[in-house]
Amino acid sequence: MDRPDGAGAIVASLKIRAMPSHLLIPLAASQTPGCEQALSHLKLPQLDRLLARLTLSHTDTGQEADFAPPHERALARALGLPEPATPWAAAAQHTAGEGWAYLTPCHWQVGADHVTLLHPAQLQLTEADSRTLVDLLAPWLAQDGITLSYEQSTRWLARGDLFKDLESASLDRVIDRDVRAWMPRGPRATEVQRLHSEVQMLLYTHAFSEARAAAGQLAVNAFWVHGAGQLATLPAPRDAPEMPGALFDAALQQDWSAWARAWQQLDSGPVAELLRQALAGEPVTLTLCGEASALSFTSQQRGLGAKIHSLFGRQRFADLRKQL
Repeated sequence: MDRPDGAGAIVASLKIRAMPSHLLIPLAASQTPGCEQALSHLKLPQLDRLLARLTLSHTDTGQEADFAPPHERALARALGLPEPATPWAAAAQHTAGEGWAYLTPCHWQVGADHVTLLHPAQLQLTEADSRTLVDLLAPWLAQDGITLSYEQSTRWLARGDLFKDLESASLDRVIDRDVRAWMPRGPRATEVQRLHSEVQMLLYTHAFSEARAAAGQLAVNAFWVHGAGQLATLPAPRDAPEMPGALFDAALQQDWSAWARAWQQLDSGPVAELLRQALAGEPVTLTLCGEASALSFTSQQRGLGAKIHSLFGRQRFADLRKQL
């Protein structure tokens, strides 16, 4: 199941090219038992060889409860965008001084003690279905000064003052989790909560929802606001890091065997290529991200003492993963 959004999709929306000399790896490690077990048997020889030649250049220490995951913070830093509350929608529109946000249609599964946001891909929304929803909701949102437009089936673009100072949690953070811990914050956050309630009421008995129910499809009963905010100024253009998403995609499905296979493919592919560049004396950067923190490593000119130290004190992924 592919992610409908997240930082990788946002990079595509920014229409910037990836920089192969900077490899940014989301969810390189996790403290969950399944991931820990997979890591205990995982061999990544190219990664360890690469780490032995690199120097720790930046540490981003965070918490799993942070609205922005470390890979989004690292991406924003590489692109010269504000972080941790990065206005991704405004950056994609390349506009300053206006409030923008992404809205993702979704299904909230309500239980006795939780409200879980299911993976938006489970809705199986076609482009036609998604455009129908936009046409339905756009006039209603316009009453609150929000302009809604279609971008892709599981991501819409919204513009309005409501989003200027809104801090919103990444979609990557909330999929398959209880939404109540991740609701937007800011001076107008209660207005977003009101909109959530009104959308649920609007769609509950609508013919669109009845048709989906008759077809045995999940109801679209909510939306998720993410990438909200405004840019004070436009940053100078920069190339984006290369950011593979296979590890994160497997982790969302709790498929740790697939996650381990994805790591092995990374090790023999992009990681090996970055090692080749480093051995050739080219400047390279490697950023490893977990669920809370991130570590960035760069190649630097090293004297004889540093080279001798690296022979006896090599940093290995097995020793670093607990810091992510």
